[in-house]
Amino acid sequence: MNEETRNSVYRILDASANRASEGLRTMEEIARFVLDDSKWTSEFKSQRHGLAGALKAISRVSLLKARNTGGDVGTAITGAGEYLRADLADVVAAAAARTQQSFRVLEEYTKTIDPEISAELEQIRYRCYTACAAIELRVVSHSENCRLHSSSLYVLMSCGSSHSNFQAKVEELLVGEADVIQLRDRSADDRTLISRARTGTEIARRLGKVFIMNDRADLALAADTDGVHVGQEELPVADARRIVGNRLVGVSTHSIQQARDAVKDGADYIGCGPVFSSKTKCFTEFVGTEFLTQVADEIQIPAFAIGGIDLSNVDQVVGSGMRRIAVNGAIRDSDDPVGIASKLKLVLRADTTRAGVED
Repeated sequence: MNEETRNSVYRILDASANRASEGLRTMEEIARFVLDDSKWTSEFKSQRHGLAGALKAISRVSLLKARNTGGDVGTAITGAGEYLRADLADVVAAAAARTQQSFRVLEEYTKTIDPEISAELEQIRYRCYTACAAIELRVVSHSENCRLHSSSLYVLMSCGSSHSNFQAKVEELLVGEADVIQLRDRSADDRTLISRARTGTEIARRLGKVFIMNDRADLALAADTDGVHVGQEELPVADARRIVGNRLVGVSTHSIQQARDAVKDGADYIGCGPVFSSKTKCFTEFVGTEFLTQVADEIQIPAFAIGGIDLSNVDQVVGSGMRRIAVNGAIRDSDDPVGIASKLKLVLRADTTRAGVED
């Protein structure tokens, strides 16, 4: 290798080492300050130090002499989305891609200088793949949980009379006051459910809201919804989690012990009910507001009261200490679903001493 070629190799190594280190630091800061995750913070820090240690065998003076930022033709070439990051998940995805690519470049070009350095970098690259995948999944889950924690009105919907009708209703409700929509329709075939779910999920993500599939973890995965909701007779939380991965898993609970079990099993949120009688489902027993008070006092994950809740009784839910509700008939049977949703949200936001709102 002549001097000019060697200098070019050092220039490539210098640039790639900087990119890899910057990418690792970006993900380390996410793990440290956003996720408060000491394990992955330590792992990314260890990889940064490992990178620096592996490159110590290469003359830093040679690397610095080869650096020519002013003469780098690549600094003037930019991609269309290079300066756009919609959220933290985009930041992490970009950092992960940049880091992994840089490690591969370092690994290939150090083979021309010292194969032992290349082998050391290869091992760090494998660790990087694992860490990047884990942190990306955590950030996506964190983002979805943030949206869920800020949600108070959860609406259950069927597939509707047509795809266009379903799409219009989802858009109308999510642009309005609904925070979460669950697709629940046991009379619909799988293809219809997947089609509706994909459309609903696209609208929800565009608007920063949440879309959930009822019961069917397999369809939630296929349609890429934000999560799945299961009952006490459906898949256990752990089994649903094996299917949907880092997506949200909610579970219906009818007693404080079931609520405790849901937390222990790793549910992201719970439904609590049925509180009152409803036209949607037939129950012989109702949990009433006492159960809601127990949940509000003890359970830390988001909990939504469900079952016959409407403007005539939502104040009782709020009085129990619960500030999240899931509704079906109150919205479905209304000539003004967005108006009803707005009035329900007003009660949920009100002081617990307030009796309700004028209809």
